[in-house]
Amino acid sequence: MSLVNKTSAQTLPVIESIQQAREIIWSWKQAGQTIVFVPTMGNLHAGHLALVKAARELGDKVVVSIFVNPMQFGKNEDFDEYPRTLDEDVSKLRDDHVDFVFAPGVNEVYPGGEASLTVVDVQPLSGILEGEHRPGFFQGVATVVNKLFNIIQPNIAVFGEKDFQQLLVIRQMVSDLAMPVEIRSVATVREADGLAMSSRNSYLEDEQRRLAASLHECLKHVVQAVRMGEDPHFEVGHATQDLLERGFIVDYVVVRRQQDLSVPEPGDKFLVALAAARLGPVRLIDNILFELVH
Repeated sequence: MSLVNKTSAQTLPVIESIQQAREIIWSWKQAGQTIVFVPTMGNLHAGHLALVKAARELGDKVVVSIFVNPMQFGKNEDFDEYPRTLDEDVSKLRDDHVDFVFAPGVNEVYPGGEASLTVVDVQPLSGILEGEHRPGFFQGVATVVNKLFNIIQPNIAVFGEKDFQQLLVIRQMVSDLAMPVEIRSVATVREADGLAMSSRNSYLEDEQRRLAASLHECLKHVVQAVRMGEDPHFEVGHATQDLLERGFIVDYVVVRRQQDLSVPEPGDKFLVALAAARLGPVRLIDNILFELVH
């Protein structure tokens, strides 16, 4: 077993090889142990660590993957610049009782290259909202998560609710393909001013960082108004205008049904307000789950 991190007396195994990962997983399964998996792209923050903490409470063994997946980056997105902080990430995970980190290279995950891949396309969820603004993004997410599930073979996988549409895509993929993986979610972890934690928040300049919390504030106003019986269409229009006046470039602000992100119909109770907007170099997303009392 190779250890990428060798500086600490308490080493955390960092596995780069699919074969090595499978050998460890096989031994755990032979012992009847429950495996919980947390897939990440690294540059870990408190939101990721909340997923790891939840995972530890759900099973016997915890595996965290760190893989910056090129398939989910568009042509003009920040794949090359995306923060890669493996040593720091491993140091953070060492204190959270992770059993090993799976950190493969791109050639290990895509040995034939990205152009000659079998891809997973989860429709119709992959084609709306984020899918409209980031074509191919959810194909990249679903394909790599499917492959990681096949490698790690977890009993349970844990995802954050900040990427709510992604969570639904993964759940639909697991259901449609009859995958023996239970999907658990963890509530969004936020900064003190309400901004959802994200690895890309570090790109924001000071004034942009101050303004960034407005996205969550606008969603809270939408939720409050819809709960009071106001027209969701009017409220998201008002929120969009508010964000534009603050300097955001808005992709969408919407209210949808929680279960499938379709447009709500009269009588629907379980809703979610979602938004995506750019502020300087950063594209921010957020959501608030809520319930109507009729």
